[in-house]
Amino acid sequence: MAATVRCRCGARLCLMRHLKIAIVMLAASSAALCGCTGGQQPRSYTVLTGGYAHRGKQLVVLYRCGSCHTIPGIPDAHGVFGPPLTKIAGRGFIAGNFPNAPETLTHWIMNPQSMKPKTAMPDLGVTEQQARDITAYLETLR
Repeated sequence: MAATVRCRCGARLCLMRHLKIAIVMLAASSAALCGCTGGQQPRSYTVLTGGYAHRGKQLVVLYRCGSCHTIPGIPDAHGVFGPPLTKIAGRGFIAGNFPNAPETLTHWIMNPQSMKPKTAMPDLGVTEQQARDITAYLETLR
């Protein structure tokens, strides 16, 4: 005679029930991994940057960064003079020379000429907090 197989929850092993649970859990974890926010605001990246992505997005528009760069999420930001900022948060380097870390990107935004004197990136006169906010927005571009 076959022994009755019981689950840890005490119920008889029901493959369909556990399969459905596994599928739901897999779907939820897949959504989390792919960046699905379920209608919620994206993370602010405040801990990493000291800035706020929603303010950074407004500053990117205000400083007309899209004149030179293509930037996802920014209307009319289809510039081709500077590199596209699509998925910048996942890149290894900034300006080809500097490790891509939030503090480095913030410094670059504030004063690119101090890091790479002959760069075409202009010094826009942004404050440190504005640079942190812009960095927070760019960190959402993954």
